[in-house]
Amino acid sequence: MDFFIVCMSLIDMTFSNVDLPVIKILRLLRILRPLRFISHNINMKIVVIALLESVGAIMNVLIVVVMIMLMFAILGMSLIGGRMGYCDIEEFYGVNKVTCLAMGSKWLTRDINFDNIFKAMNSLFVLSSKEGWPDYMWNAIDSDVPENVHIYIYQFRGQQRMDI
Repeated sequence: MDFFIVCMSLIDMTFSNVDLPVIKILRLLRILRPLRFISHNINMKIVVIALLESVGAIMNVLIVVVMIMLMFAILGMSLIGGRMGYCDIEEFYGVNKVTCLAMGSKWLTRDINFDNIFKAMNSLFVLSSKEGWPDYMWNAIDSDVPENVHIYIYQFRGQQRMDI
């Protein structure tokens, strides 16, 4: 292994002025230099072997985490999918899509949304980092179907409806 690394370094040094793709690949083999240290140090070899043996268990945990995130992504799609839109004019709060478009504005979708499974998984990954989650929480609380114009209050005793 040491002989191979030294030979690749010598070839790289001789062709340092040449810009061939093959030489670029040989330059990439420089990352093998720390492996010489691992082969000479027994304690480092034990650590590397333990890390490589734990890859299988780490993959099992990763599969479980992805499956749980998939379940929450499907739940998010069913609860707030298609509801994370907003009007690009900041002065208007609670404006629905029809009113926003009538004012000549654009109806936009937030970066964190649950419109499809890929966006939902991406949103859950971003939210799991806990960076800026209060803003995303308030965006989800403010979410509503874009076509809603009024909030209705129903009276349970009668069939009357009151618009707010």
